[in-house]
Amino acid sequence: MPTKPFHWPGSTLLMAFIIALGTMGSLRAQTPSDATLMHSKNICLLFATDFGAFNQYWEGELLRENQTVATVHRYTSTTMAAIGVLDKLDFYVGVPYVTTRSSKPNGGKFAGVSNFQDIIFAAKYQVLNFQSEKGQFLFLTTVGYSTPISDYLSDYKPYSIGLGAPEFSARGILQYKTAFGLFLRGDVAHLWRGYTKAERDYYYNDGSYYTAWMDVPDAWNYEAALGLWCFSNSLKFEVNYFGLKSTSGDDIRPYNAAQPTNKVEVDRVGASIQYFLPRTGFGAIVYHNRVIEGRNVGKSHNTGIGVTYQFSIKKKQHEE
Repeated sequence: MPTKPFHWPGSTLLMAFIIALGTMGSLRAQTPSDATLMHSKNICLLFATDFGAFNQYWEGELLRENQTVATVHRYTSTTMAAIGVLDKLDFYVGVPYVTTRSSKPNGGKFAGVSNFQDIIFAAKYQVLNFQSEKGQFLFLTTVGYSTPISDYLSDYKPYSIGLGAPEFSARGILQYKTAFGLFLRGDVAHLWRGYTKAERDYYYNDGSYYTAWMDVPDAWNYEAALGLWCFSNSLKFEVNYFGLKSTSGDDIRPYNAAQPTNKVEVDRVGASIQYFLPRTGFGAIVYHNRVIEGRNVGKSHNTGIGVTYQFSIKKKQHEE
């Protein structure tokens, strides 16, 4: 396998998970890309299911219909854990199981796949916390790493369950929250990706490559969210934007399938509602997202639901 050089800009910020994770310790939502931290020695478990589909895709910048494979469906079941290591440091680990299929599999010639995707690790640290009577300003950073946990084939678009390459990420997060619960959050991240192996020894990527190893493009990620906490921080409403832009890559060629070397651009909007049951440790999340613009991706929409449970591992103190 060839060695891919990594470049480390001084102001590099990091990419982490997109999957939502809820907590109860401080009655907040909790993901590697939000501005919330758990108390130390608390653990939150997430069990979530996501349903997505698309029947159009961008071939480069041209929007086309899925005339061969009709509507492509994607189902994801995720188990994740968030661990409060310190009051300013959280650790995350998660594994998704993904199933893909088509509503019209071209006479049975193309079948979907099911397998575990990538194991994901991340750590989030609070760098700055400035509070006043009017509100709170936070700055956090996240680092993450993921790698395939099964031998799934990445070069099987649109049914492939992942990119099949290791990925390192770095993210910076800024949030301002008012005293009455309204918040505005923004973050930017960079993803460094490695190589993935295809089941062929030739491919075209703006030139001929006589190798099975495909160079997966690095990417920038941008996110923004506007939301409101209410009812003593037990209920949260949020609208959000997600953007992704590859730093290199090629376009899908006419009447050809996509491949991991493609230059991918995504503009996606979404909304979510989270509710936490006081004093029980349980919470729930419902969300919906839609891709509104893209390049070499499906014009997809997805809906997800999840259940969370948080508990403390601190030893109880007993009086003698």
